[in-house]
Amino acid sequence: MSYQEKTSKNLIEDESKSYLFMKRLMDIMGASIGLILLAPLLFIVAFFIKFEDPKGKVFFKQSRVGKNGEMFSMYKFRSMIMNAEKQLGSLMDKNETTGAMFKMKNDPRVTKVGRFIRKTSIDELPQLWNVLKGDMSLVGPRPPLPREVEQYNEYHLQRLLVIPGCTGLWQVSGRSDIGFEEMVELDLKYIKQRNIGFDILLIFKTVFVLFGSKNAY
Repeated sequence: MSYQEKTSKNLIEDESKSYLFMKRLMDIMGASIGLILLAPLLFIVAFFIKFEDPKGKVFFKQSRVGKNGEMFSMYKFRSMIMNAEKQLGSLMDKNETTGAMFKMKNDPRVTKVGRFIRKTSIDELPQLWNVLKGDMSLVGPRPPLPREVEQYNEYHLQRLLVIPGCTGLWQVSGRSDIGFEEMVELDLKYIKQRNIGFDILLIFKTVFVLFGSKNAY
């Protein structure tokens, strides 16, 4: 059974082709301009990541679940030590959020540079490449990890009905202070209400939240 068959289609029944066209156009233009304007910052961040750990990689590629359960590789600046994924199992009992997510404020796997780029969400900037490719949108539900989706029930699966985004209602509403169930509610609220005006509003809110937030980790 597909993800569409498992979930409530009424969330996207009123979705118009004009909205999807405008949203994709905004994604391409926004991601392209962003990558060009932010190129100096991207270079500086890459330099400091390499400076702190010369043998480590600058970028971190991770499998995520996209629209209708399709898998794709999401890109971020590496903010953790190289074997961070292998150490996750030993830290699960220190999880500081609820549901199918893992959050730890003082995660020992995070590097010094990583703490700064996470606090400012600079580590997320390479996802503009995912937006250009069409794997992600500028605005939408955050793409979950496969191990998180394994814990989803049918209600949770509804957040996979649309293309995932770099930012969304969750990011501008509290982010790490919000539990899993509340995040799902915010994602479904976005899916029901989404339009170009709402997307633009969330992008502008994100600009203020990203560099002023002390809650990201």
